[in-house]
Amino acid sequence: FLKKDLIFFFHHNLFHRGLKPVPDAEVIDLYGGTPHIPLIEMSDFYGKGPTMKQFMDIFSLPEMTLISCVTDFFISNGIDFDPVHLYKDTTDSIRDVHVKGMMYDWIEKDMEHYILHREEVFAVLNRLVKHNKKLFLITNSPFSFVDKGMKHMVGKNWRDLFDVIIVRADKPAFFTDRRKPFRRLDESGSLQWDKITSLEKGKIYKQGNLFDFLRLTGWRGSRVLYFGDHLYSDLADLMLRHGWRTGAIVPELENEIRVINTEQYMHSLTWQQALTGLLERMQSYQDAESKQVLTEWMKERQELRSVTKNLFNPQFGSIFRTYHNPTFFSRRLIRFSDIYMSSISSLLNYDINFTFYPRRTPLQHEAPLWMDQLCTGCMKTPFLDEMVQIR
Repeated sequence: FLKKDLIFFFHHNLFHRGLKPVPDAEVIDLYGGTPHIPLIEMSDFYGKGPTMKQFMDIFSLPEMTLISCVTDFFISNGIDFDPVHLYKDTTDSIRDVHVKGMMYDWIEKDMEHYILHREEVFAVLNRLVKHNKKLFLITNSPFSFVDKGMKHMVGKNWRDLFDVIIVRADKPAFFTDRRKPFRRLDESGSLQWDKITSLEKGKIYKQGNLFDFLRLTGWRGSRVLYFGDHLYSDLADLMLRHGWRTGAIVPELENEIRVINTEQYMHSLTWQQALTGLLERMQSYQDAESKQVLTEWMKERQELRSVTKNLFNPQFGSIFRTYHNPTFFSRRLIRFSDIYMSSISSLLNYDINFTFYPRRTPLQHEAPLWMDQLCTGCMKTPFLDEMVQIR
């Protein structure tokens, strides 16, 4: 947010100014005595423009860190600044690093450090090709960088795996702007002048737009599964406007799953759920002794909530939940992706014809029938004996 000085909003209720958390009382005062954040702050629906910047991919992490550090430096040294100027100058610098190619030059000098060599990536792509799947690559990076990176990750013959290769695509405009035609690059990377009437395997194309891509390939609707690492720039338009299936790559998921599988997390979450059920059931007792017990349980539950959150990250917790509630990122992830994973290599764990079925999650009025409520021991569930056997 750009108010008073630069404050970051992370997930639902964690605010930072620079590198330091903002006290709850100050946040509430900032929003007129309520913790509610008006929609106008989060969306340009009302026409005034948003004051919140949504960071939605792995490229956002260094951007957030840089802005935080610059803000903290200014505040620590008593330097007066306008947060709008600071934000704009910092983000413009980050943009220039991409646009002017400096980032690509730095990475190419040290491929081993910045780009992983993953045999699994080649295995996934090769497996799909052998099962007669059509593969295409649409990237904003220049061909020289893509070529070096893919040779490092997949091998020197990586181009043989793809039926269509498009570089400098200018996503997300690629998905919405019909005006930019495809242009072909020769082997030296020089632009050619011929009109593109088909997209040929083995050729490299620049720019273009999705509408010409659909017309030239005929790849439409739910037959297409597109993977990307940015919910808005990669996935949203493809799902909402064109009906493609979408897969989100979320590298942080690997660590999240590791934490979830620890004994400490499972124990904390199970007991937290049990306490929640006890509190719901027992709050109808209003005698002094019961109130004392309820107070102790509420305190213990709050402590467990903090412990569970901190297992993921001491500052921000999980990227998928704020305590029980899904984060904004998590809600967008579910909205714009049919499936998500930490790496495309996760597909190697499944047969090529495997179907991922959506899970039924309980609505509030369905909760008494749900298995995760049974640990409370506070309710009688129909068919309990049979359900336990299934479990």
